[in-house]
Amino acid sequence: MSLGQHLLELRKRLFWAAAGIAVGAVIGWFLSDFVWDSLREPIYAIVEAQNRNAQLNYPDITSAFDLKLKISFYVGLIVSSPVWLYQIFAFLTPGLTRKEKQYTFGFLFTAIPLFLAGCAAGWYVLPNVVGLMTSFAPKEDAALIVAQNYLDFVLKLMIAIGVAFVLPVFIVLLNLAGVISAASIIKSWRVAILVIVLFTAIATPAADVVSMFLLAIPMVVLYFAAYGIAFLHDRRAARRARALDQELAL
Repeated sequence: MSLGQHLLELRKRLFWAAAGIAVGAVIGWFLSDFVWDSLREPIYAIVEAQNRNAQLNYPDITSAFDLKLKISFYVGLIVSSPVWLYQIFAFLTPGLTRKEKQYTFGFLFTAIPLFLAGCAAGWYVLPNVVGLMTSFAPKEDAALIVAQNYLDFVLKLMIAIGVAFVLPVFIVLLNLAGVISAASIIKSWRVAILVIVLFTAIATPAADVVSMFLLAIPMVVLYFAAYGIAFLHDRRAARRARALDQELAL
C-alpha cells in the first residue's frame, strides 16, 4: 500500500473507532445514573459509619450536566473497547510478523483482564480511602464534597492501580524480546517490592495502611508471576540454543 492508501485506511479505522465510542457514550448516558449511584456509595457509608452529614455538591449551574456527560464518555469508552481495539489491530496487524502478532495478541488478552482487575482492586479499597480521609474533619462539621472532584479522584485511583497491575505484562514482554533476563528480574526483587510499596503508599492516603497492603500484595504476586514466566521462557530458550549447538557440532 502507498502512503495515501495507508492514510485512507487510518481514516476509515479512526472513523469506526469514533463511531463505536459515540454509540457507547449514548449507552453510557442511560447507564450514567446507575454508575453514579454506585460510585457515591462510599458517601452514604460515611453518613452511617461516622454519623455525620456528607453530601456531594454541584457548585455551578452546568456541573450536573457536565458530570453526566463525563460519566457517559467513560462508560462509552469501556463499552466500546472491543470496537476500537479491533480497529487498532486491524490497522496494525498487516505490518506485523507472525511472532509479533502472537506477542501483541498475548499482551492484549493478558493486559485487559489485569487492568480491569486493578480497577476492581481500586474500587474495593475506595470506601476505606474515602472514609478515612473524611474522618479527619470534626464530627460537628458537614462533609461537602464537590461532585466533579470526587469523580476525578475515583477515576485517578482506579486507573492508576489498573495501569500498575499491567506493568508485569511489560516485564514479560521485555523478557520475550530479549531485553531483560529472568535472572535480572529476580535479582531486583527487593527494589521492585520497595517501588510497589511506595506506589501504593502514594496511591492511598498515608494513614490508610490496610488499603496500601491490600493493593501491594497482589502487585507483588504479579511481579513474581512475571518472573516465573520469564524463567520458563529463558530455560526453554537455553534448551533450544543447546540443541542447535549440538546439531551444528554434528
